[in-house]
Amino acid sequence: MTKQVLCVGAAVLDTIFRVRTLPTGEGKVLPYDMVQIPEGMASSAAYAVVRLGGAATLWGAVGDDERGHRIRQGLAADGIDTDGMRIAPGAPSALSTILVDDHGDRLIIPFYDHRLHAEPPRVTEDDLARFDAVLVDVRWPALARQVLRVATGLGIPAILDGDVAPVDTLRDLAAFATHIIFSEPAARSLSTERNEAALVRDLAEQFGTALVSVTFGERGSYWLEPEGRTLCHQPALAIDAIDTLAAGDAFHGAFALGLAEEMSVADAIRLGSVTAALKCTVFGGRRGMPLRADAQAALRRLSPVQTGL
Repeated sequence: MTKQVLCVGAAVLDTIFRVRTLPTGEGKVLPYDMVQIPEGMASSAAYAVVRLGGAATLWGAVGDDERGHRIRQGLAADGIDTDGMRIAPGAPSALSTILVDDHGDRLIIPFYDHRLHAEPPRVTEDDLARFDAVLVDVRWPALARQVLRVATGLGIPAILDGDVAPVDTLRDLAAFATHIIFSEPAARSLSTERNEAALVRDLAEQFGTALVSVTFGERGSYWLEPEGRTLCHQPALAIDAIDTLAAGDAFHGAFALGLAEEMSVADAIRLGSVTAALKCTVFGGRRGMPLRADAQAALRRLSPVQTGL
């Protein structure tokens, strides 16, 4: 049976320009490639779920404008269930301008109108009962908090994409999650520890009710297994990065699907690692999400998990 994953948060129309180098000051930048695509953290994670063989539902908000129609239509055309998305009257839909350079690094300029997320719907147990895992990002905290709280009460894996956000928002949402995957910048905003292992141990201590992992890009990911408090490290798959945009979202979507499929945390992280790596080999944000067969093949080339660090 196809596993059902609910993704909650960002839905944005991205314009992605490919440039030789990122700008360092005033001037004009001439791109040599571009794509315009609806994505965002939760949206891109939902697409990763679909590409890997799961079923993804997206709860987010768009405005009642042409851009909002394009976002919903584009995501639905790619297999994501957008029926539960909210339309906020009078609010402009979110958009981003993104530059990606020849090293795969990016510069992101997003715009979210506060009116998009002014009125979150009430979430009940009946709303979440059909899902095998939920994944929330930090863009709609009031809705994310409800989803995490209700899912945890139902015994459903409740996963927080701990990306850059106000510290109070991260701490608030983390208190309701069963699993937290922090990006490195977000993790460092919550701790003074500099060493990777010490940083993960500190965050695991702070958020003791959840399994805590931190992703470090090409340096792989670390997490602390709850049983025995064993620190684990998954090295990243070696690739030539073309576009790192949506790599974290690829990781989170794959991880959520892995837990929905009742994988161990280590196996879900391994699936997330190869999904993120393969995504980085294609320009165009979430367009690079791999199919399950490609991810499975890449798993055979992935270094084993390191423990007892």
